[in-house]
Amino acid sequence: MKSMTAALICSTLALAAALPAQAQEASSTLSFNASLTSDYRYRGISQSRLKPALQGGLDYAHASGFYLGAWGSTIKWIKDIPGGDAGYELDLYGGYKTEISKGLTLDLGLLSYVYPSNKLNPSANTTELYAALSYGPVTAKYSHAVTNTFGNADSKNSGYLDLSASFELADGWMLAPHLGHQKIKGPVGGAASYTDYSLTLSKDFSGLVPSVALVGTDADKGFYVPGTNANSSKFLGKSALVVALKYNF
Repeated sequence: MKSMTAALICSTLALAAALPAQAQEASSTLSFNASLTSDYRYRGISQSRLKPALQGGLDYAHASGFYLGAWGSTIKWIKDIPGGDAGYELDLYGGYKTEISKGLTLDLGLLSYVYPSNKLNPSANTTELYAALSYGPVTAKYSHAVTNTFGNADSKNSGYLDLSASFELADGWMLAPHLGHQKIKGPVGGAASYTDYSLTLSKDFSGLVPSVALVGTDADKGFYVPGTNANSSKFLGKSALVVALKYNF
């Protein structure tokens, strides 16, 4: 599935590049982003051992509603596990977004999290199907794993429910609250399942977007700690402020 998704992204971008400029502008958009964050939090859990991370991505969107994208980040959690060997994460995704009634948007897609040569057993590579409904500033999204989930054995069919919003404040500042719940199946499900939250304040200065987020979880403090290679017992889901600087171009 991962290789098929990657091939589809590459072929679509190649086709987009070959189109006449005027037609391409009318029917599709291609955008890029790069960012530096003080801590890479995913669903409330640090992927970078509470340390900074470099990130970047590209997105292709067609006027019909179909889209493809790729995004990557440096990570630490896999190398912290004995036998693990992956210093970065690559996400490949594609889907279809459309307005199904006035103000109500449906988004359906597939997302593969790839950790090249991660050497974990079970593999950390994870694929999810997702569906989201957005009305005004509010979005409800459900993601369903069709593989094992981030290296947890027998965790296929795990799910994540996400409720988020984005409100415009004065002078272009944006406030984005989020509440999510990760349900992990399998033997570690009791310890691995948790709820996370965040509140993010950001502003776009002509493509340069600084942000600060309050992030936290109620995750198990004994389960979500770095692997033994890290020689650390810090809780990876602790409440913290995360500062980031992103550039969209």
